[in-house]
Amino acid sequence: MLEVKGIEKSFDDLKVLRGVNLKVGRGDVVTVIGPSGSGKTTLLRCINFLERAEAGEMIFDDVRYRLDAMTRKEIAALRKKTAFVFQNYNLFRNKTALQNVTEGLVVARKVPKSEAREAGLRALQKVGMADRADAYPHQLSGGQQQRVAIARAIVTEPEVIFFDEPTSALDPELVGEVLGVMRNLASEGRTMLIVTHEMQFARNVANHVVFMDDGAVVEEGPPEEIFGAPREERTRKFLQSIMNREAPAAL
Repeated sequence: MLEVKGIEKSFDDLKVLRGVNLKVGRGDVVTVIGPSGSGKTTLLRCINFLERAEAGEMIFDDVRYRLDAMTRKEIAALRKKTAFVFQNYNLFRNKTALQNVTEGLVVARKVPKSEAREAGLRALQKVGMADRADAYPHQLSGGQQQRVAIARAIVTEPEVIFFDEPTSALDPELVGEVLGVMRNLASEGRTMLIVTHEMQFARNVANHVVFMDDGAVVEEGPPEEIFGAPREERTRKFLQSIMNREAPAAL
């Protein structure tokens, strides 16, 4: 359904993406892991045109696009097929949870307000937030805000949802509620591309894992291979460092 080839991106003299290739099939849950600064978030932002790639191509629903020559019309059309969940929720502070969820339907897609409200309440119900539909962001915990952001993403019924480290801004005790919502979406067959530092989630929920380092894909494959028997030394060292950090301190 979605494939990108040869994505390159620099910021000034810093090469951030070095010819990255990535493929997401319909119904796939693909997680992208790797150390900080490896280019994971930049890759996601280039795929959703929040950043402009300098080279590369995208194939979406069998239509081929040059990433460095996309028109605004093409970008707008592709964005209607996708949704993006940010690290820091990006909710409108002066709007309720329900208004945040329905804003895109009403303003961008011209859906009648009554229909948008029904769709918004269904989306909030799916993420366990229907009882907080009238609450404002400042009245919600970080985990609740992120669940509202996920409801906003699914209300448009996108073909693929992009998640950019959706739990990184949360206190540890709130991470589980967001990951639980994402597990439910995966079980429904939603197509998702997820940049994450949650290794257990990547191992247990994804059907394909991509390990990036220094702006390139080092290794990819099924989670049981990447986590159980990685082929590349860089992958092994990264996973070992994660396990060492997560291991309980010696008593």
